[in-house]
Amino acid sequence: MGSRVRHISIVRDEIEAIAADLKRAMAAGAQFIFTCGGLGPTDDDLTLAGVAAAIGRELKVDPRAREMVERRYRELASKGYVSNSEMTETRLKMARLPEGAQAIENPVGAAPAVAVDVGNTRIVSLPGVPAELKAIVEGPLQDLLAQFFGQGSFREREIIVDCGDESELAVLLHEVSKLHPDAYIKSRASHFGPDVRFRIVVGVSAENAQEADRIMEGTSTDLSRSLEAAGITLRS
Repeated sequence: MGSRVRHISIVRDEIEAIAADLKRAMAAGAQFIFTCGGLGPTDDDLTLAGVAAAIGRELKVDPRAREMVERRYRELASKGYVSNSEMTETRLKMARLPEGAQAIENPVGAAPAVAVDVGNTRIVSLPGVPAELKAIVEGPLQDLLAQFFGQGSFREREIIVDCGDESELAVLLHEVSKLHPDAYIKSRASHFGPDVRFRIVVGVSAENAQEADRIMEGTSTDLSRSLEAAGITLRS
C-alpha cells in the first residue's frame, strides 16, 4: 500500500515489556503500530494486556469478540477438531480487549485481531500464527488499512546474478540508486564460494500503482544494463 516500516522490535512475553515498547513507539510519533503474536488462550499470551497497560485502559469482554470466539469453537466442535464448544475461561480470555477496541474477524483461527486508536496512533494486534496473520491482513483488515494508508502502492522485484563478490556489486548498485532515489536496492549476501549467486532486491513505494510500475521499470532497466555492461550475467 506504499508505506514503509520504520522500526521493528522484539520483546519478551511480559506485560511491562510490551507496554514499555508501545509507549516508546507512540512517543516517537508512530502513526500505525502492528503487534504480532500473543492473542491466544495461554498464560504467556499477554499482548492485549500490554496494549491496555500502554494506553491506560482496562481489559473487558467485548461482545462482538465473544461472539466470534464462540462461533469459531462451535464450528471446530462440529468438525470434531475440539471436544466441545463450551465458552471456558481460557477461551473467554481471547475476547477480552482494551476498552474502545475493535474486534476483527479471524478467518482461520480462534483469536480475533484487535484495532484500537489512541490519539494519532492506531495499534493493530495480529495473531502470530502465519496463516492466521496472512488471512486477516489479506481479508478483513483490508478496509481498515485502506482507510489509513489510502491508495499507495508497493512493488518488489528480485534479480539473481552470477557474482560472488558483493563489494563488486556495491559500486554498480550505488550508481543506479543515485539515478533512482525513489527505489530501494539491496543485495542479499549469504556466503563466499564458487557457487554463489547474489540476489538483488528492488523495492518501490509510490502514491499509486502506475507510478510504482514506472519507477520499477526504469530502475530495473538501468540496473540490468549496468550489470550486463560490467560483465555480470543475470539469471531468470
